[in-house]
Amino acid sequence: MAIGKKKSNNSPQTISEPEIWSFITSQTSKSCFLCIALFAVFIRLAVALHPYSGANTPPIFGDYEAQRHWMEITINLPPKDWYRNSTVNDLKYWGLDYPPLTAYQSYFHGILLRFFDPASVALTSSRGYESYIGKVLMRWTVLMSDLMIFFPSVLYFVTVYYTGKLDDKKSSKAWHTLMILLNPCLILIDHGHFQYNCISLGLTTAAVAAILSNRDLVGSMLFCLALNHKQMSAYYAPAFFAYLLGKCLRRQRPIVEVLKLGLVVVGTFALIWCPYLNSVDAFLEVLSRLAPFERGIYEDYVANFWCTTSVAVKWKRLFTTQSLKLLSLVATVSTCLPSMIQLVWSPTKRGFLHSLLNCSFSFYLFSFQVHEKSILLPLLPASFLVVEEPFVFQWFIHSALLSMFPLLKRDNLVVPYAAMYGLFALLYHAPGVRKDAGVSSSIPFILKLFAAACSLVIHIVYITVTPPEKYPFLFEAVIMSLCFSQFVLILIYINIKQWAPSKISSEADTKKKRL
Repeated sequence: MAIGKKKSNNSPQTISEPEIWSFITSQTSKSCFLCIALFAVFIRLAVALHPYSGANTPPIFGDYEAQRHWMEITINLPPKDWYRNSTVNDLKYWGLDYPPLTAYQSYFHGILLRFFDPASVALTSSRGYESYIGKVLMRWTVLMSDLMIFFPSVLYFVTVYYTGKLDDKKSSKAWHTLMILLNPCLILIDHGHFQYNCISLGLTTAAVAAILSNRDLVGSMLFCLALNHKQMSAYYAPAFFAYLLGKCLRRQRPIVEVLKLGLVVVGTFALIWCPYLNSVDAFLEVLSRLAPFERGIYEDYVANFWCTTSVAVKWKRLFTTQSLKLLSLVATVSTCLPSMIQLVWSPTKRGFLHSLLNCSFSFYLFSFQVHEKSILLPLLPASFLVVEEPFVFQWFIHSALLSMFPLLKRDNLVVPYAAMYGLFALLYHAPGVRKDAGVSSSIPFILKLFAAACSLVIHIVYITVTPPEKYPFLFEAVIMSLCFSQFVLILIYINIKQWAPSKISSEADTKKKRL
């Protein structure tokens, strides 16, 4: 082999189809993934037996009713009326506020419900419908979405992540798969609280896997699909943009490469938005539903900058909505920018994964109108990095679960919450996988034990103690402040890690100089 032909681990390498297919179809890998998948399905079914958001709480109910109502609207009205206020589609009652791909998903799920239980999606008369068969069908749609999109996407990612790696251990692959598929936060929100985050997160996972295997056009299309399912997928957009731009600038014809990506993006959006491109008014009607600025900069208690600091600074009173939009935009872009600059300057696969976490975290902490459930977005890239930064992922999961506890407590999901918390702890400490790397080794055991004890006390106090009348949301404020401080530390640490050169790339550069 000629000297100079050898590539470092961080140089772009296209993973061949036979390599991926060989890994997927190997008997050991198939059996291992099948066992993990079956266990993950069983856990999801167990969580689905518990209550959901808004159960038996008229008149507005909760997220379960929102998803059911969208099925009712989409199968009974033409697409042009899905986002339009009318006598049969009151937008104040859970009006569609997600992009068209969510509407199409609701339409196909609505067909299923109408076939087995027509009353559950009857126009106007089905509001608040909560029959047993209706609940079973609704839970089934989430599980099927998970199995059809998120599960295969995780297999695709793990396959790409470990193909060609020197430390290709079966135990690491299995543990990595477990950490992604059995993320307690995702399971509690989708199969407990009731949502379909598995679809947008699954599409994003597949997009990341495609890009890591140098299938940039496929990855771009998949990410556009994720954006068109939930607009919060834009949390990842700066990382995708910076990485693909950095790669294009290093190719022989950068303008042509950028144009190819642009055509894929425009074509995918045009195909999905086709019913709403016949007029400017129709397009703007949908667009206005995707940016609900009238709700204010934050809603409920979420562990981000605006909600946490509102204890001292009354943002909603002191500033207009227009000013807050500008402030949040500046704060979000400013905190994303270092990660984007590094990625354009040095577009490595390792840097791409770090940037996904950094950018999504920046959006969660500083963007406009963030919900507690939005913590799922930075959690996804954190799970991608779990082998490299296992302690950070564990630290992140514990803080994320605590930040969602008030929401899950309102939904009467304390039992599955505690069970998922315990299950995660058991799986994380599974034998055979090294988890003392990185920041974990520098933290004394007694400090970790103290943090765990504090978390336990906070949970017990929140459940058993009634807050003072003067400060009814005192405990929520304490939880949000504590979680926000942890999130900021994680964001700073991961930004530092992205800018620090990896050991692998340093060793590769040294060898290259010697040659």
